[in-house]
Amino acid sequence: MKAWKKTVILFMVVLLAVASVPMTVSATSATKNEIDKTEKEKDNLQNELDKTQENLDALEGQRDTLEKELAYLNGQLTAVAAELADLETQIREKEQEIEDTQAALDEAKKTEEWQYNSMVAIVRCMFEQQEDNYLATLFSVGSFSELLNKADYIEKTVAYEQKMLKEYKENRMLIEKEEARLQAEKIDLNNLILLAEAERSKVSGLISQTAASITKYADQISDAEKKALAYEAEIKKKEEDLEYLKKKLAEEIALSQAAANATWRDISEVSFAEGDVYLLANLIYCEAGGEPYAGKLGVGSVVINRVLSSKFPDSIVGVIYQGGQFSPVASGRLALALESNLANDECYRAAEEAMSGATNVGNCVFFRTPIPDLTGISIGGHIFY
Repeated sequence: MKAWKKTVILFMVVLLAVASVPMTVSATSATKNEIDKTEKEKDNLQNELDKTQENLDALEGQRDTLEKELAYLNGQLTAVAAELADLETQIREKEQEIEDTQAALDEAKKTEEWQYNSMVAIVRCMFEQQEDNYLATLFSVGSFSELLNKADYIEKTVAYEQKMLKEYKENRMLIEKEEARLQAEKIDLNNLILLAEAERSKVSGLISQTAASITKYADQISDAEKKALAYEAEIKKKEEDLEYLKKKLAEEIALSQAAANATWRDISEVSFAEGDVYLLANLIYCEAGGEPYAGKLGVGSVVINRVLSSKFPDSIVGVIYQGGQFSPVASGRLALALESNLANDECYRAAEEAMSGATNVGNCVFFRTPIPDLTGISIGGHIFY
């Protein structure tokens, strides 16, 4: 593999010489050793970065699982709260029924008492008088027929009063049974409320635990992101080594020239996929978030130029995730940006403008921070070539 790499490097140097590019790669043994050392250090850093990315992916997976569990628990809590609200409504209605029934029972008792007292008064009036007075009342009538009518009236009056008293007693008993039933139902409802409250407390506790776990993983993810950024910075530092850059730039410039002379599609021939704007805007955020709008558009234009060139993948996804092309992909920063949609309005506007075919960097397919001997289109903190 190393022999193949050396052959490619030599081929690139020859190609650059033919193309009269004002840049050479040192062929001295010391320079070669220094390049190999720099590359080895960079590879070690990349391995550490890959491990950090794997850890970050695992943490994000665990956090995603916890967030799904939290959403489920929140749904449960909502259901329990709705059940509690319904039970509390039923309790209020039952209490109103009990109050109404109690009022009816009190009224029935008063009516029964009044009926009883009325009947007692009538009976006392008719039967508790002295016998001779009672007989005198009966025999004071003018005729036997009137006597019979008088006795019948007394009998019917007593019978009616007894009947009414019986009905009132039965009605009171029915109301008492209804009150007892309502009180029993209220007790059952109160028990259900206690159970629901216990369930709500349990679910709330689980939600608190899950939320705490999510926070813990969020902290770990944040730490992993910081570590990834540190490794990325170290890698970038190694990449900025002049000798390494000469070799890297030789490859990139050769590819840029080859792309310029290759077949290009028109923007009208490209079918963008759903989510391409979202992906491109967040890459622009990672690569040029602090750059002026022109710098953001330049990054977006480079991606679209690659899509149009036959030398690169023919889709935004393919271009962005092509191996070793964009450092935020390797470091995991793009994944984090996509998860939280960190791209701002300018990033989205630049992505949409670039996808419409606009470019402020011509046919450039690369960009980087300025270094000696590199010429191109300078925008903000980047050179486009």
